[in-house]
Amino acid sequence: MNRSLEILKTIYKPYRYTIKGKATILETTSGDFIIKEKKKDLNELYNYLISRGFDNFPKLIDSSRRDVNVFEYVESIRMPREQMCDDIIDLIASLHNKTSYFKEVSEDKFKSIYEDIKSNISYLKNYYDTLFEMRFSEEYMSPATYQLMRNFYKINAALDFCDREIDEWYDLVKSETKIRVSVVHNNLSIEHYLKGNKEVLISWDNYLIDTPIIDIVKLYKNEYLNMNFSEILERYFYKFPLLNYEQKLLFVLITLPLEIKESDTVFNACRENNKVIDYVFKTEDLIRPYYTEEEEKE
Repeated sequence: MNRSLEILKTIYKPYRYTIKGKATILETTSGDFIIKEKKKDLNELYNYLISRGFDNFPKLIDSSRRDVNVFEYVESIRMPREQMCDDIIDLIASLHNKTSYFKEVSEDKFKSIYEDIKSNISYLKNYYDTLFEMRFSEEYMSPATYQLMRNFYKINAALDFCDREIDEWYDLVKSETKIRVSVVHNNLSIEHYLKGNKEVLISWDNYLIDTPIIDIVKLYKNEYLNMNFSEILERYFYKFPLLNYEQKLLFVLITLPLEIKESDTVFNACRENNKVIDYVFKTEDLIRPYYTEEEEKE
């Protein structure tokens, strides 16, 4: 990338350049540009999106180089985070609506998804059982261990819920021959939404053609601590209604508890525990309205 950057600097003749994360901003007398490492050729994606009436991405100025892409620079206005989340969910619902279609799949497709998720549930159960046994054997419980012990039942309940729901999901889909897919941004967060002269999503390098719920899972995991997601989810469901089995799979994927990160101090351990516990409680509150009392009892 360094070699390409030097060449591009001779072409665009910037009077200032700024390194921002993994990108470089070039400010020139003929406009401002963003240079990013090329992971995928985005021309095919962008042409397809334009053909479907979706142009909410930064203009690709130069993609001829092997290792970098040059994009137009979009100056984003400052907005409340909650408003940005409303806007990004509208935008992603539009993307899914304009690019979704039903794709024929073999019976192994759903079986593979089912087995992957069951394996993940089994891994998390073993992970938390082992963690519980290790912490329970401590002669004197630290505040972090006590915090985890008090809330261990909630983590187990979330995993049991996922186990039941994925079995029900598989019963719904095992005879299906088609799956609904769309363009999936696959890196969705508030930081990848800009609003200038138009709304754009940036960082498309990980895009997929897959089930649309992937974007909602990614957005939720990135933003669950920052805002109430219930209205955002309702907004998405209204603009892009999910099929029954899609919604069930979405709720399984977002309910799976996070792993607890290792910490070097008791304070940090408590903080990491709290992130996981908050996630479990917030997710339960989020999806509870979508289940009747009878379903919960069952």
